[in-house]
Amino acid sequence: MRVIAGLAKRIPLITPVGLDTRPTTDRTKETLFNMLQPYIVDCNFLDLFSGSGAIGIEALSRGAEEAVFVENGQEALNCIRTNLTKTKLMDKGRILNLDVLSALIKLEHQGGKFDIVFMDPPYLKGEEEKVLTYLKDSCLIDKNTLIVVEAALETDFTYLEELHFYIDKIKKYKTNMHVFIYPEASD
Repeated sequence: MRVIAGLAKRIPLITPVGLDTRPTTDRTKETLFNMLQPYIVDCNFLDLFSGSGAIGIEALSRGAEEAVFVENGQEALNCIRTNLTKTKLMDKGRILNLDVLSALIKLEHQGGKFDIVFMDPPYLKGEEEKVLTYLKDSCLIDKNTLIVVEAALETDFTYLEELHFYIDKIKKYKTNMHVFIYPEASD
């Protein structure tokens, strides 16, 4: 696995050993960032369930202003630190060693908002619904925030309307998909 484009192009990244994380393949990452590219430059990027940090690092490499990495697995945290150091992007990255909901609460108390929220939670455990339920009333996002969820193909998103989110588009791959979600504009 490597950084695909930008300042850190071609720098190899390390990933945690084992089955606790599923590193996004280079091909899938490239497809994702081709869709995200118009929104990346100068954005504040939130990478939830960060794993190796590859997605947030790709955003930084392509011009994001800042990326916040949320991860609570020790081996994954070590990978994020190493990868940020290797890519010389540590000064633009912030790592929170917390579970995702605790991190969201902490970030909310610190103020600020994110332009893009990316999450790659464990598949089919309902974690994305918990995060979206929290975010629906959070000051961390606004009507222009793009939320991208990496999920198994069979993941149910029928609850989104009830939470006042809508799906802008879905990109399906062989075993998973990226779901692009926006908050509904409030009247």
